[in-house]
Amino acid sequence: MTERGSRRAVEQCPTSFEEELLTGHLDRALPQGESQRVRLHLEDCAHCRRLYDEMHTVRQAARSTRFLIPPDDQWREIPRSGASRLLRGGGWMLLIVWAAAAGTFALWQLASSPVGAVEKSLVFTGVSGVGLLFVSVLLDRLKSVKSDRYTRVEK
Repeated sequence: MTERGSRRAVEQCPTSFEEELLTGHLDRALPQGESQRVRLHLEDCAHCRRLYDEMHTVRQAARSTRFLIPPDDQWREIPRSGASRLLRGGGWMLLIVWAAAAGTFALWQLASSPVGAVEKSLVFTGVSGVGLLFVSVLLDRLKSVKSDRYTRVEK
C-alpha cells in the first residue's frame, strides 16, 4: 500500500478516508488489519457507507448482467455463397491490378517529369518501402494460412 498522503480522499468524508480502501475491501484484497479498519469506519461514517453500498450495487449489477452471444454465422467474414465468393475474389483481383497499374503509371510519370533527382529518389524510396512492407505482410499471411491450426476454430 502507498502512504496515506498519496491516496485520494473520499469527497465529503469528515475523516478524509481513502476511497482505495473501500474498493480494496469490496474486492477482499486488503490485509486483515486494513479490512477491519474499513469495517469500523463504515460503522461510523454514513457517507462512506452510502458510497460503499453504491459500489457494491454497481458491482453486483455488472456481475449479474448476461450478454447475448450472436450465432456463429454472424461472426464469419467469409462470403456465404459461391457467387459472393466469386465476386469478392474478382473485386480483389481488379483492385490489385488497378493498384499495380496506377503505381507503375505514377512511377513512370515521376521518372519522365522534370523534377530533380532528389525528389524522384525520395518518392521512389517511399513507394518502394510501402510496397516491400505490403509484400512482406502478404507473404507472411499466405504462409501462416497453410500452417495455422486455428483457422477453423469458431468463437
